[in-house]
Amino acid sequence: MKGKILIVDDEPELRMLLKSILETDFTVSDADCGATLLKKFSEDAPDVILLDLKLPDANGLDLLPQIKKNWPDTEVIVLTGEATFEAAVQATKRGAYHFINKPFDTQALQVTIDRAIENRQQKEENNSLRRALSTMSGGSTPIFQSAALQAVVRTIERVAPSDVPILITGESGTGKEVIADLIHSLSPRAKNKIVKVNCAALPRELIESELFGSMKGAFTGATSDREGLFRQAEGGTLFLDEIGEMPIDTQSKLLRVLQDQKVRPVGGKTDYQTNCRLLAATNRKPEDAIKDGKLREDLFYRISAISVHIPPLRERRDDIMPLANAFLKRFAAQANRVLTGFTPQAVERLTSFEWPGNVRQLQNEI
Repeated sequence: MKGKILIVDDEPELRMLLKSILETDFTVSDADCGATLLKKFSEDAPDVILLDLKLPDANGLDLLPQIKKNWPDTEVIVLTGEATFEAAVQATKRGAYHFINKPFDTQALQVTIDRAIENRQQKEENNSLRRALSTMSGGSTPIFQSAALQAVVRTIERVAPSDVPILITGESGTGKEVIADLIHSLSPRAKNKIVKVNCAALPRELIESELFGSMKGAFTGATSDREGLFRQAEGGTLFLDEIGEMPIDTQSKLLRVLQDQKVRPVGGKTDYQTNCRLLAATNRKPEDAIKDGKLREDLFYRISAISVHIPPLRERRDDIMPLANAFLKRFAAQANRVLTGFTPQAVERLTSFEWPGNVRQLQNEI
């Protein structure tokens, strides 16, 4: 189905006609008056509303602000048999996407609906990007100005909607976890959670249990069944940080999970289907990790269908002050202090320093 449509009209014959035309491609519901429409505000928002201006208990123009307040992203196409230029202007001012006279051409209506849904999807994508960038910056202003990071974000915008694995590379402290959050927030899986694990922080003897789960009695201390991170990330995203620190034998089992899309808990006899998007990160050059025997070459090719490299802060100095100002704003608010910027001497020191610890060091310094 292309989307959900709500028909708000008091003419039963017209509602039936529209349903018969649209139900092949859309999920269609209807309301015969304003009161019925108001009751539907507790339900999920439709993509498009076909709204009659003249209802037995309400004026469609008066309903438009309420619709946009409760369902701000829903597009409203106004249908009316008493069209006037003034009514069209008022409907547009109050948030209507389009204005169509009755009787109407059904093919033209379908084209208008398709365009309205495309417009809604475009707005959702733009809103997701703004939310993600706001999350990165701690405010409404993006925290990067460098061409290098702008190129990274353009790549992320392009690949985030897919389900392909992505390998994020960069020195420690460059913001690989932030990039993982950005990819997740721009993906269709954003409504579900992103589960994160630092492979370097997990004891070797527990990492498989942590990832794949385990059954009671599978090993000493396994006093109950354990749900692994793959199953916790069901429908969402699993982020494996420092994947080059994962034991080689565990990497082999991870490769099998990615190939078969099935997980078997430690000590279990049953495989479970898994449905999560994998993101991985490493602070080492992958070719060096493979050469040193820290990363399986076949796993590398599996997880790096797309690679995103985050340059160190010293190579993108245009980002230093936007980052510093974002951190200052956040920490000043937390401390209930009024601090609005840096002295020229401080700016000089900040922008000329090499920042071996990258963004994490800058954050700690601020």
